[in-house]
Amino acid sequence: EWLVHGGLLVLTSITTTLAGVALAASDFAPREPPLAGWLDYLLYLPLSFLYYSIDLIKYSLTHEAALHQGVAFSLSLLAILFSHEMGHYLACRYYRVDATLPFFIPAPPLFLAGTFGAFIKIRSPIPTRRALFDIGLAGPLAGFVVALPVSVVGILMVGPPAAPSAAGHTIYFNDPPLFRLLAWLFGVPLDPNSPINPYYMAAWIGLLVTSLNLTPVGQLDGGHGTFALFGSRAHASIGRVAFVAAVILAILGFWWHHSPSGFLFAILLGVILRFPHPQPAMMEPLGTKRLVIAIVTLLVYALCFWPFPITIT
Repeated sequence: EWLVHGGLLVLTSITTTLAGVALAASDFAPREPPLAGWLDYLLYLPLSFLYYSIDLIKYSLTHEAALHQGVAFSLSLLAILFSHEMGHYLACRYYRVDATLPFFIPAPPLFLAGTFGAFIKIRSPIPTRRALFDIGLAGPLAGFVVALPVSVVGILMVGPPAAPSAAGHTIYFNDPPLFRLLAWLFGVPLDPNSPINPYYMAAWIGLLVTSLNLTPVGQLDGGHGTFALFGSRAHASIGRVAFVAAVILAILGFWWHHSPSGFLFAILLGVILRFPHPQPAMMEPLGTKRLVIAIVTLLVYALCFWPFPITIT
């Protein structure tokens, strides 16, 4: 198991570093496959991916500054994801719930983050309501604790805006409330045309992952918290409302911001809704301390969530 977890972590470190290099490399121009015959058209997508990956590796090895930014992005993002999953894992260990170490999922360098995230697999039933609450919310809260200083560094490194591109499509990463609050506190003007720095992007992705995980649906982290707080019937009703809200936001996001990303999340929530949430063996009262933690978690969600994270022009 250690070889599996360690190997996936090393591979994800490589793919996230390459993704960070791609984000930092404004002059990176991969080769285009030739289009001379029908076979070229058939192989266009796999060859494009192959050329992109090879050229990005070569670029990383010959551009030291871009490689440094890629490593900074990878370390920052993996620190957020690792702390999130270890929050779940350590809470499982505390309650003697059998769980695996984190599985990191590498993604092709073409993917924005270079990773599809991480997860732990819980292999035994969760015994009590309090255990469900603590295990579910320990992850996003631990991830947020690490994402906060990364966000501060990312906001402080925001540079002056560049001239907007006149040709092609441009993707803007809209600032979550935490970024807007930090920018106001430190007097940093936020502009969508400001150059991207690795800490900003790592924190942006980390906060997005935190907000998605805290959605009160199914067996997401927010779903665990909702089930522990309100019980099975309210959990099911709140999950359906959240799914409908996600569908509405996906339509509005595509209409107003030309981004299809909301549809992917809505489809994911629809799939998650089909799996019932397991019932803990004992549903004891949570107590005042955990109600306070629930309010803190709601505040964390409010700081991370933005209804339209991406704008395409």
